[in-house]
Amino acid sequence: MSKNPELKKTNNDEIDLLDLFGRMGKTLSKWLRVTGKGLLVCIIFLIRNFATLLVSLVMGVFVSYIFKWSTKPEYLSEITFRSNTVPNAEMISFINKLKLLLQEKNYNAIATSLSVSVEKAERINDIEAFWVIDMTYDSIPDFTDYRNNHNVYDSINVRMKDRFVIRVETGDPQDFPQMRDWLVYYVNNNEEFRQQNDFRLKKTDELLVRLNYDIKQLDSLQKVKYFEETRNTRPEQGGQMIFMQEHTTQLVYGDIYALYERKQELDEEKNLHPGLLTVISDFYQPLKRNNGGGYYGKTVIPVCVGLTLLYLIFLRNRRKLREIYKKY
Repeated sequence: MSKNPELKKTNNDEIDLLDLFGRMGKTLSKWLRVTGKGLLVCIIFLIRNFATLLVSLVMGVFVSYIFKWSTKPEYLSEITFRSNTVPNAEMISFINKLKLLLQEKNYNAIATSLSVSVEKAERINDIEAFWVIDMTYDSIPDFTDYRNNHNVYDSINVRMKDRFVIRVETGDPQDFPQMRDWLVYYVNNNEEFRQQNDFRLKKTDELLVRLNYDIKQLDSLQKVKYFEETRNTRPEQGGQMIFMQEHTTQLVYGDIYALYERKQELDEEKNLHPGLLTVISDFYQPLKRNNGGGYYGKTVIPVCVGLTLLYLIFLRNRRKLREIYKKY
């Protein structure tokens, strides 16, 4: 009597699945044993060489402070500006020209651009402008793009158009109160920027004149409408008033209020932001130098500990490495 082929196929599938899961379990168990053994070896290795690694850590800290004591102090601060006329992209590019001059150590050009002495210009180490990023597009600044790696095609996290940040690094913290005026002078010294700003203010004045005229006209129209609507009423029995036509005076109110709001916006723009730049947040006075022991320690300590680990690993496996070297 022949066996059922479908039943045989089903049994074979079940056996294959069980075999597959069994192999997966063995492989996973093997990986776990190897990982556990590796961790145990690393822990024992670190415990046995704890004293050597501790010495390398102390040496890293010591070398970091040697770098601190042997280098000139550098102080870091930043200011947030609002560009009232020139687009942020153009303004940031213009500010970063100072960075290029500093990289070339062209202190005479820096002194001329900022209207300072060459001695003060030589104390400046870096000037760079950055975009401010608004996450979720809610018009609230979230962070400054110091790495300049923001995706310009991101439509949710966008660059803010009403502000940018300038970061300055100098050897004398007493320069920061004057640094704002130096940067403003540098921007205002650009003839094209000044012309754009003058045109903006002139256009604002012309719009204000026209808005004031339109407000007066609408106000007069409102009075005429009210007079006509009041005249077109007649008394009825019982002293009640019956209107002969629909009231339209209130239809003018919305237009008047819209003009007043626009006028207030232009007044604010003209009176609060008359220049090319407006300070949103001024330089803060740093209390500590930027290139302290921690600044160098972030690099020096890992290098010292890493080199020590490599040396210890090499020392432990020198016989195997010697055999491999002789073999090949």
